[in-house]
Amino acid sequence: MHASPAPTDPAVVALADRLRRLPPSCGPVRLVGVDGHAGSGKSTFAGRLADALGGAPVLHLDDIATHEELFAWTGRLLDQVIGPLRHGRSARYAPYDWCERSFGPARVLPSAPVIVVEGVGAGRRALRPSLARLVWMEFPEEEAWARGRARDGAEQSEFWAGWVRAERRHFAEDPSRPFADLLIRPGNTGYEVSPGPATTPE
Repeated sequence: MHASPAPTDPAVVALADRLRRLPPSCGPVRLVGVDGHAGSGKSTFAGRLADALGGAPVLHLDDIATHEELFAWTGRLLDQVIGPLRHGRSARYAPYDWCERSFGPARVLPSAPVIVVEGVGAGRRALRPSLARLVWMEFPEEEAWARGRARDGAEQSEFWAGWVRAERRHFAEDPSRPFADLLIRPGNTGYEVSPGPATTPE
């Protein structure tokens, strides 16, 4: 699910340049949230953005969530990641292993000028005050979920049924898109970056 390097996209390079010039949002760090529906291409985009930022660290929220806590992971994220970064320290968190259904060895997330946080819920209200920018992957939910199901295979169909219900409930209670600074639309040859609802007049 985690992205691999890809050819340089001018829109992503331009976005990276803009992000570098932002004031820090979490201690010395510029946290950039990449949110959107499951299957919308968040991991791929985050990986390409991190490459354009010169190898910026990426925190995948799949590593913070668990089967039992698909969205109830705010406290763990704030304690293990946001708190240390806010105080200028590297973060340490134990990534969740979705096959073993348990947390693995601790991993270090170094403090860096820009850190990308990607995953469903990256723009939740508890995290937004720490974000320098929130971007939303503009991809229809049903199409995104279909892509996710195709990616994960039939053996994950039961998980996906539960996930869709949980995601719908999450965004109904704690929407991200209305607060997005930028909308990212995947295209055939690259990404289109446009102002989001948070920066667009009603």
